[in-house]
Amino acid sequence: MNAASSPPTIAVVLVHGAWHGAWCWRRVLPLLRSGGVQAHAVTLTGVGERAHLLSPAVDLHTHIQDVIGLIEAEELERVLLVGHSYAGMVITGVADRMQRLRPGLLTRLVYLDAAVPYPGDSWSSHHSDETRQARIEASKASDGLSFPPPDAALFGLAGADRDWVNRRQTPQPFRLYQQPLDFDGALVAQIPRTFIDCNQPALATIAPARQRVRSDPGWQVLEMATGHDPMVSQPEELAEQLLSLRASPSA
Repeated sequence: MNAASSPPTIAVVLVHGAWHGAWCWRRVLPLLRSGGVQAHAVTLTGVGERAHLLSPAVDLHTHIQDVIGLIEAEELERVLLVGHSYAGMVITGVADRMQRLRPGLLTRLVYLDAAVPYPGDSWSSHHSDETRQARIEASKASDGLSFPPPDAALFGLAGADRDWVNRRQTPQPFRLYQQPLDFDGALVAQIPRTFIDCNQPALATIAPARQRVRSDPGWQVLEMATGHDPMVSQPEELAEQLLSLRASPSA
């Protein structure tokens, strides 16, 4: 096969979780790019360097469109899509849309210690009553606009890493917390799906997702012996995992 007929290379698109921004991938992006990979990190509307765009209108569909917008603006033709934590909701919505509009574009979905929704679920659906009520209560300080980040120690970080993440986190838009995501589960399941379980320490709110992917033979499950923010705590191993997944035959 000559160069003119070679298939497009697979780009990696990284989508951060709640309270974070594209900044959290700072240690991972150079590792991917040094491996010859076209890699992009999107910042979702209302957080990170786009915190000034926080408004009552920001919802889950805004974040889905943020990711689709990056794919379209960069004219990507094949994408390994990675979603961390809350962004499991986002990449599921992106997958549903892309499977309808551009089937074959997404080569794999990687749920990085992430939410794994069923059709009609919200991000809050599998949280404990205590967690849901705490976040609802916390949003009242901003009249329902947002809720503040936790201490990064919750993600298994300590020392300078914890301080860095604490400095950079911004309030998360609240409207999307209880917003259901309607999607075609069978359509999304046509894309190879990998769950990376970061379980030392394990974040309690991810427990339902961990259980679900281990009971479904359609999932590949990998583990990392680190906390919930592996892009901060173990960037080299995470980059190796993503490079391997990108190169795997099923992608």
